[in-house]
Amino acid sequence: MIGSFWLEVVLKIGVLRRFKRVVLSILPVSIFFLIWDAYAIEKGHWFFDEKQMIGVVGPFDIPLEEFLFFIVVPLAAIMTIEAVRTVKKHWPVGDE
Repeated sequence: MIGSFWLEVVLKIGVLRRFKRVVLSILPVSIFFLIWDAYAIEKGHWFFDEKQMIGVVGPFDIPLEEFLFFIVVPLAAIMTIEAVRTVKKHWPVGDE
């Protein structure tokens, strides 16, 4: 997100001003993948290397980094696509 945050400031893309929209875009998908992570961890199909974690673990043994991943990566993607739309000026996506 830090790599894309400058787009918010310089290009004034307004992603962070539309907080509700961002949450509604990110939350459903994040919940789905966190449930998938929890299931995979419980069944032993998925694990996180403790040497590469900061040590904060949330519900269902999912590390903080994983929770943040499902927020930061989509937010950076949304900022990037909105920056492209801002620069191209005429790239409607149906929400205008």
